[in-house]
Amino acid sequence: MSSEPIRVEEVDAETKAPRARVEDAVETPAETSARKRDYLDGFLAQKPQGEAPNQPGGALYEAVVDALKEIYDPEIPVNIYELGLIYNVEVTDDGHAAVTMTLTTPHCPVAESMPAEVELRVSSVPGIAIADVNLVWDPPWDPAKMSDEARLELGML
Repeated sequence: MSSEPIRVEEVDAETKAPRARVEDAVETPAETSARKRDYLDGFLAQKPQGEAPNQPGGALYEAVVDALKEIYDPEIPVNIYELGLIYNVEVTDDGHAAVTMTLTTPHCPVAESMPAEVELRVSSVPGIAIADVNLVWDPPWDPAKMSDEARLELGML
């Protein structure tokens, strides 16, 4: 144990901090209204931004997605987009489309022909100059990747 002496400080009086009062914080209705309008000014002043043609919601991007929705898996009566086989679609300003996709299994009977069909359909979209298809196996496809529309079509919903 330590044998240091305990120091004691004596004070004459304790000073208390001033208490907050509701009257000090009350705004007039005009101040409250002005503050709210000021808060919303930036939001209300924003103009709708048009989607870029190559971004989701844009005409070119959506045309590529529509082309993908025309391709059906030969074993399952659902298009490959709703089936969840398309992982990513990128479209550049100069018309280069890159589609990242997978198949239901590596041993799928259309493993050789499906990527070529995707490339052909995407390259046929007006405004697309080059179409690249990247076939990936990671992450592997599973039924959870299907859209609700696909599940409904297959009686899984």
